Amino acid sequence: MVDLERHGPWALVVGGSEGVGAAFAEQLAADGFDLVLVGRKPEPLAATAEQVRAAGREVRTLSADLFDAGAPAAIAAATEGLEIGLLILNAGANAYGEQFAVGDLGRFQQVVDLNLTARLALVHHFAGPMRERGRGGILSVGSLAGYYGSPYTSVYNAVKAFGRVFTEGLWYELGAYGVDVLELVIGATRTPAMERRGMTFGPTTADPRAVALDGLAHLADGPVRVTAPAGGDAVAERLSGQPRGPIVAEAAAGLVALGLYPPLGPAVPDSAARDAHA
Repeated sequence: MVDLERHGPWALVVGGSEGVGAAFAEQLAADGFDLVLVGRKPEPLAATAEQVRAAGREVRTLSADLFDAGAPAAIAAATEGLEIGLLILNAGANAYGEQFAVGDLGRFQQVVDLNLTARLALVHHFAGPMRERGRGGILSVGSLAGYYGSPYTSVYNAVKAFGRVFTEGLWYELGAYGVDVLELVIGATRTPAMERRGMTFGPTTADPRAVALDGLAHLADGPVRVTAPAGGDAVAERLSGQPRGPIVAEAAAGLVALGLYPPLGPAVPDSAARDAHA
C-alpha cells in the first residue's frame, strides 16, 4: 500500500492507459489516490479511467502523444492547481528492427524525444514543488535493455541507460528533501503493446499487475529495483560486467536465435579479421 500522506493526494501516471500503466492506476486508486492519466490511445485511456472512478476516486484524463514537443506543456496545464505528489513515468517507445546507419533518423529522434526530452521536462516541472513540500515520489519505468548495447535497438537501449543513470543522481539529490525516487527496471512483460508487436510470451514473462505492485511497494527503496524477470538482479549484474564486447555479441546472438532479426556477422572481429582489415 502506497503512503497517501507522503505521496498524495494526486498521482500522475504518464502512459497510464493500459498494461503496466493501467495496473499502477488501479492500485493507486485502491490506495486512495486521485489520478491524472495520460495516454496516447483515447479508448483504453477512458476504460482505465472508468475503473478508477468505480473505486470512488476522482480522475482526469489527457490524450497526448509524447512524440509531440508540446506534450509536456499540455500535461503541466492539465495538472495546474493539483498537488501532484507522485509522478509515474511509464511511457516509452522504440525504433524496432532498424540499424542506425541506414534507419530513419527522424524515428530515432522520436525515441530520444519521448524517452529522454519529455521525461526531463516532466521531472523538472513536478520535482521542484515536491522538493519544496518535503515529500513526494517519482517512479520511472526502465528496462534491462539499458544495461547493454544491442543491434537494431541501439538508440532505445541508450536512452534507457540514460534514464537509469539520471534517476540515480536524482535519487541522491531529492532524497535529502524527503522525495523518493525509483527506477523500476523490467524485462519482458505481457502488455497489449508487446502483443501488438507480435511478442511471444514465455513462462518467465512478467504480469503487468505484479510489476506495478512490486514497484509501488518498493518506491522508497531506490535508486534502482530490478523487478522482472525472476533473478533479474543477477541478469543486470552480468550485463553490467566487463569486457563489453562478448556481452553485446551474446545479446545480438540471442535476438537472432529468437528469429527477431537477421544476423549481422561477427559482432567482435577475431584477430585475423582485425589484422586483415588493418
